Amino acid sequence: MPPMRLPATLALLVFLMTTLAHPAPGAEKYRLIIVDPGHFHAALVQKEMYPQVSHRADVYAQLGADLIEHLKRVALFNSRPENPTSWELEVHTGPDFESRALAGAKGGIVVLSGRNAKKMDRIEAAVKAGFHVLADKPWTLSSADIPRMKATLELAGRKGLVAYDIMTERYEMTSIVARELVRDPAVFGRPIEGTPEEPGVFMESVHHIMKLVAGVPGLRPLSFFDIHEQGEGLSDVGAHPVDLAQWTLFPDRAIDWQSDIQLLSGRRWPTVMSRAEFERVTGYREFPDLLRPWVKQDSVEYFCNNSVVYRLRGVHVKMNVLWNYEAPPGEGDVYEAVFRGTRARVEIRQRSQEGRRPEVYITPEASARAEVAAAARARIAALAARYPGTTLAESGGELRVMIPDRHREGHEAHFAQVTRQFFEYLKAPHSLPAWENPNMMAKYWVTARGVEIARKAGAAAE
Repeated sequence: MPPMRLPATLALLVFLMTTLAHPAPGAEKYRLIIVDPGHFHAALVQKEMYPQVSHRADVYAQLGADLIEHLKRVALFNSRPENPTSWELEVHTGPDFESRALAGAKGGIVVLSGRNAKKMDRIEAAVKAGFHVLADKPWTLSSADIPRMKATLELAGRKGLVAYDIMTERYEMTSIVARELVRDPAVFGRPIEGTPEEPGVFMESVHHIMKLVAGVPGLRPLSFFDIHEQGEGLSDVGAHPVDLAQWTLFPDRAIDWQSDIQLLSGRRWPTVMSRAEFERVTGYREFPDLLRPWVKQDSVEYFCNNSVVYRLRGVHVKMNVLWNYEAPPGEGDVYEAVFRGTRARVEIRQRSQEGRRPEVYITPEASARAEVAAAARARIAALAARYPGTTLAESGGELRVMIPDRHREGHEAHFAQVTRQFFEYLKAPHSLPAWENPNMMAKYWVTARGVEIARKAGAAAE
């Protein structure tokens, strides 16, 4: 088809990226194919350059705001003064962008972020067409997709392809430390099964709809509030704590979504936004038609909050995933977790900490305090070989892991770490751990089915 005439703003961005780019040294084996970037996480994959990847990448999307925002972000990466990237983007627009994306040379890497309702369709199509896939969470919003996910992952294995989930929170230092402690029987003992009321694992993840960026409200797209497209809290951002629960509690072990997990209960409730609050966070004065079912007089109910209780290999897990409207002054998003063992309790605390950043604590059982403290010192000393400067402090019967600032990388840096790990698996697809695929299915069974149970319970109560 003939080349499209791009709007001046878009043309300028493309010109900026190509003129600022420089050829990347070394062999160019893989090429990134960004399809319909509906979330800024797609751009974060391109925040760094990778020796295994061509500096030329393709972007396939409808011509519109999401595409322009993606190009702006990559252009900023190319033009930053320190460690600039050198991407050159070939932009393909038009109503048939999706079929054209999969019509090119096979063996490239399809990158997906956003557009959650159709993401499993796109992952399946990309694998069938012969492409590797690097896809942001969530892969699906429906529990009915799990068998199809299984078939797609098995097909990828047979074709020598890698389809990988972007689980950034595994690279958060407090998550790494907690996992090391929980997997050490001398420190943690055995997991306590607990009950629905007093679970063996409790996790809470709190996000905020209204966020200031450089002192200015960061606007959310209207699609963010469409729960049938974006998902509810558990089915979207809840993928991270669900992943961390099984990754921490049963490290390197496969979880069978059909036999190892029993969903016990689910709840959902809305965050209510006034018309003024909605305008502040979207720029729109009126509620759109897609939100009409949830508009109550001069406010809208955004069903973004979930609580779920389930058994994971016999251990009761309770999880709250919340979206508040705005954080209190000086605070931000929160993640906290409690893992209860027969010898000690391992916790990630954030709300009560100075600076409001997460920290890891160990609370030994009184009968084993000295032994647990000695085992914890040995475990942290071993961990310090990989993360120098990490130590243990004792105070009031508790042990706190002291993590140096240099090991506390932010959320955006974790994307590059996930992507680098993905490229290691591309070198040798058989090196992908045997537990990764079954645990991905287990994770999305919990997130999707948990929301379905909550919706059913809510409908029955009305």
